[in-house]
Amino acid sequence: MEKDIIEICKNFRISGDCIDVVPVTTGHINDSFRIITSDHRQEYFLQWINSHIFKDVEGLMKNIGIVTNHLAGKANQLGRTNGSKVLELIQAADGKLFFRTPQGNHYRMYRYLPETHVYSYVENESIAYEGGKAFGRFLSDLSDLPASQLTETIPYFHDMEFRLAGFHKSLIADIDGRSAGIKEEIRFIEEHTREMLVIPSLIREGHIPLRITHNDTKFNNILFNLDNKAVCVVDLDTVMPGSLLFDFGDAVRTGANTVCEDERDLEKVDINLGIFQAYAKGFIRETLPSLTEYEISNLAFSARFMTFIIGLRFLTDYLDGDIYFRTKYSTHNLDRAKVQFRLIKAMEMKAAEMDSIISRTWNVVNEVK
Repeated sequence: MEKDIIEICKNFRISGDCIDVVPVTTGHINDSFRIITSDHRQEYFLQWINSHIFKDVEGLMKNIGIVTNHLAGKANQLGRTNGSKVLELIQAADGKLFFRTPQGNHYRMYRYLPETHVYSYVENESIAYEGGKAFGRFLSDLSDLPASQLTETIPYFHDMEFRLAGFHKSLIADIDGRSAGIKEEIRFIEEHTREMLVIPSLIREGHIPLRITHNDTKFNNILFNLDNKAVCVVDLDTVMPGSLLFDFGDAVRTGANTVCEDERDLEKVDINLGIFQAYAKGFIRETLPSLTEYEISNLAFSARFMTFIIGLRFLTDYLDGDIYFRTKYSTHNLDRAKVQFRLIKAMEMKAAEMDSIISRTWNVVNEVK
């Protein structure tokens, strides 16, 4: 593998020769490597692009090029000196933003950002607040970039109606005979379907605007510096038109959950309201000028919405034989789905508190502004 990676690096405009390859093990979709070169040990970040999932690689990389250029321009325009960074793509030898091997594999490369780290889980409220600011600032910086310039990298990615239809299709097909063991999860989906269609309705009716959004706001998609300040949002594969509620809700789903995504002891699953409040404060602070009434009133609910849609996707993949998400054992996707649905129950019990937190936070930040 290492020999192949060294050969692939020769097809990018890097400084020096590749002398070391360090695999990076995070992420469900793409394979990643830290590259060290002979020129003063400069570092780069190489990724294999999963073209089974991202079928339009050219469109995907065009998106990332447009977004990173816009973010860099915004940082220069605003004269930011707080240590924030923007991903920098390294061109392939032919000038493209990716390299395609003769075997049909696609790779891209970024300049590596040293002295940064990610969090697999949110350790404290300070980290949550920084994360809220990072994703909020990301949305705010892209608010003046026309969504029409971007390609839809995964069609219907957070489309609830599409995901529900896909689930029912997989349930009927039941190719691995797994439906008999998920009766409780099926019942949960049926009981929650109606309320989960409210946000799609509001988007369709124009009450909730479409924006350029990240669409995959896990906390390990934020780089932190040595002082634990958020400096860069990464993993831009799913940046495309969407709702601000998708980004807020998914960050709460991953950041304020008290357990990991595949915890088997469901009694441990809960929503950490301190983390939720800190994240909301950072997020609202950065997005306040453009937040609409419908977005504000649905921020807390968006956490349940996004948790439902991810749980639905895990369960659908389980029925399909685990063909999308990487799994380590036969019921991995089922365990993931169970955690999501249990988290929704926890958020339902604290729904009034979550709404109150959003209202209070909005008032406080608005007064400060």
